[in-house]
Amino acid sequence: MSTIKYPNGTKHAQMGSTSDYHSGRGMRLENDLNDSNAYYRAVDRALIYKKPTPIQVVRVDYPSRNRAKIVEAYYRTPSTTDYNGVYRGRYIDFEAKETQNKKNFPLFMVHPHQIEHLKKVHFHGGIGFFLIRFTAYDCTYLVDSEILIHEIETMDRRSIPYTWFEQYGHPIHEGYQPRLDYLSIVDALYFKEERHYEKTQK
Repeated sequence: MSTIKYPNGTKHAQMGSTSDYHSGRGMRLENDLNDSNAYYRAVDRALIYKKPTPIQVVRVDYPSRNRAKIVEAYYRTPSTTDYNGVYRGRYIDFEAKETQNKKNFPLFMVHPHQIEHLKKVHFHGGIGFFLIRFTAYDCTYLVDSEILIHEIETMDRRSIPYTWFEQYGHPIHEGYQPRLDYLSIVDALYFKEERHYEKTQK
């Protein structure tokens, strides 16, 4: 196990070697995002967390006085999206999906309540998007929620071709710190006016 030290002194434990990471990264989108968000928080770039999954505990086993074990539970309500937080004074909310399909992204992976939630995020002035990873190509795309939802609601297919993501998605750079620098894409897409203003003031 190694430890990543961030600029402000925060430490983050990292399991395994770099080769271990690359050999299994097709199943690690959530881990990559959690590590990226931990880095963003450590350097005070953004405050973004994974949402907890709401569950209803039904039965708990107490093998001893000071130990408790949940033995039966169920999802209380459908979760909305995977991540939310604050970035540059704006509310940010997004869903992360990964597929091993080489040609298409199956639409059953996006649930109606997630679509409705991201519509509300946009309506109230927040930033909403999807992160879609195609594990076969080791490529993760950021797609604006309005664009992807419009495609889902107007098409008559059960999947979206990979070529569509090449055209409308934005590939995210993979690195070490952060693993997935998706906020650089967010800057380019959602803070264009601020970037233009900053350039004109220099």
